[in-house]
Amino acid sequence: MKHGFVKIACATPDLKVADCEYNANCIINMINEAYQSGVMLCSFPELSITGYTCGDLFFQKALLDSALDSLNKIINETAEYDMINIVGLPYAFEGKIYNCAAVFQKGKLLALITKKNIPNYSEFYEARHFTPGIKCTQTFFLGKSIPIGTNFIFCCKDMPEFIFGIEICEDLWVTDSPSIMLAKEGANIIVNLSASNDIIGKSDYRRTIVKAQSGSLLCTYMYANAGIGESTTDMVYSGHSIISENGALSNESERFSNGIIMFDTDLQKIESERKRSNTFQKSSLMHNEKYTKIEFNIKKHQVQIKNTISPTPFVPSSVKDIHSRCKEISDMQSFGLAKRLKHTNCKKAVIGLSGGLDSTLALIVTVNAFKYLNLDPKGIIAVTMPCFGTTDRTYRNACRLAEQYCTTLKEINIKNSVIQHFSDINHDINDLDITYENSQARERTQILMDIANQNNGLVIGTGDLSELALGWATYNGDHMSMYAVNSSIPKTLVRYLVKYEADCSENNLKNILYDILETPVSPELLPPDDNGTISQKTEDLVGPYELHDFFLYYMVRFGFSPEKIFRIALLAFNGKYDRNIILKWEKIFYKRFFSQQFKRSCLPDGPKVGSVTLSPRSDFRMPSDASANIWLKELENIN
Repeated sequence: MKHGFVKIACATPDLKVADCEYNANCIINMINEAYQSGVMLCSFPELSITGYTCGDLFFQKALLDSALDSLNKIINETAEYDMINIVGLPYAFEGKIYNCAAVFQKGKLLALITKKNIPNYSEFYEARHFTPGIKCTQTFFLGKSIPIGTNFIFCCKDMPEFIFGIEICEDLWVTDSPSIMLAKEGANIIVNLSASNDIIGKSDYRRTIVKAQSGSLLCTYMYANAGIGESTTDMVYSGHSIISENGALSNESERFSNGIIMFDTDLQKIESERKRSNTFQKSSLMHNEKYTKIEFNIKKHQVQIKNTISPTPFVPSSVKDIHSRCKEISDMQSFGLAKRLKHTNCKKAVIGLSGGLDSTLALIVTVNAFKYLNLDPKGIIAVTMPCFGTTDRTYRNACRLAEQYCTTLKEINIKNSVIQHFSDINHDINDLDITYENSQARERTQILMDIANQNNGLVIGTGDLSELALGWATYNGDHMSMYAVNSSIPKTLVRYLVKYEADCSENNLKNILYDILETPVSPELLPPDDNGTISQKTEDLVGPYELHDFFLYYMVRFGFSPEKIFRIALLAFNGKYDRNIILKWEKIFYKRFFSQQFKRSCLPDGPKVGSVTLSPRSDFRMPSDASANIWLKELENIN
């Protein structure tokens, strides 16, 4: 439960139709298994004690009584567990039969939730047996008064963000799902006990609707489905259970199998999404229905996270997704630039081409923008400006790249200009300090701006999101441009975008791009080593970009605490970086992120392409003189 993680499970047990005692034993065995795995909330399918396909046997008092006896047995035999369990059963109340979800914990039945929407079409004829759910009242179970109805919210006193609500099968498939109001009343986990049969194409639709509901309600949705033990007289049930967190498919079971699927849902992430969305609002004052809160306690313990956490959250996991995502991002960057070129009536673009990843991506984007506008690529003026730190490798790649894209290549050696500048400001050329480095960056920016003026063109920015986060840019040097096409692309994603272009290219261009991908990331502002290779490697100075991108994503996207980010980083980078290395660079990240905000406060325009951006005009606003002490202190206290 620490850091908002709650282990949840959907369980589909073995089942014999109308054999409640057998089914109860199977449910108990699965509860034992789930508890041993650390599950805190476990749901079983609709009518799981009796089976969904009992037909007119639901009218039999023997079956109804056996279902109650079996529920009592399940509750008693799992009384030592503080996990919440939910099972389905038919329940006779005031002369009617209700399709119910029984919620219990530590030997106590907390409530009976009644199914609100009763299907009576096609293969479903539930209205023959069941009555639509009542809102809120009381019933007696073994002599104790128990809440029964539809409008209940379950709240954990020990973990305020742990709130769940329940709907049953058809409730999800209607236009006005109970889960809508449950979410608006605070439930961030929606549990659905279901008995959804399988027909051609239904599994895809089921998956889509669960993900869509989870995404639109900003919640975790648990869909526990009936399995292969149900009657096959007229239908087939596949046990297709699904867990979706905030619109993403988190886990699902194999079709035509019984068993348990689990997921460590992150409720702090859900709460963060809801806080960010001003359109997600409670609506108690807008409807007449009242919702009753049922509180429960659950002992605090740290969830042993079993989810796979990607070390590259900005990059899709599958090759297929990477290629389609790269195409989409490239289009957004290029269309953004095309619009700016068209609006300013510019038919020329100026890029400082270094032979590194960022300027390569900026050139690719510009070439595509010119294609969209049917402009001659000769209008792209690629300027290479060698100086003290330029190596033969990067110089050669910059020139070859410009030629391959049929752009206009200009070479302007800035050594003499910078030496003259050192003389003007009385700076010792042998003092390789920050003045030595930044003078080169600012000289290059001045040249690009002047060439743009000469040609009525735009200077295309090359800096990326990771550099902005760390402030790894020369203020009013490479920090500045007229349109920054990479401003929301993190370094880890830049690499994939360039690789995508390489994969789609042929012959010489492919080879050049692959060589650029293999070149160490460097500003090349310090002289090369004696053998002519790059001496100034960025990641040796500020740390691995993949770590910084990871820290950036979870800090800005979800507002996670430094301690929580450290915890999930240990899992994501297990075997690659040890805890001391991760902790060291996370501290550096926060120090630089806070101290360098002044550079982000005056960024040039650039297109937003993902959910994380640092533009002060769109997603992220922060004072330039904010203190990092709270964040650093939390990291200092990590054992």
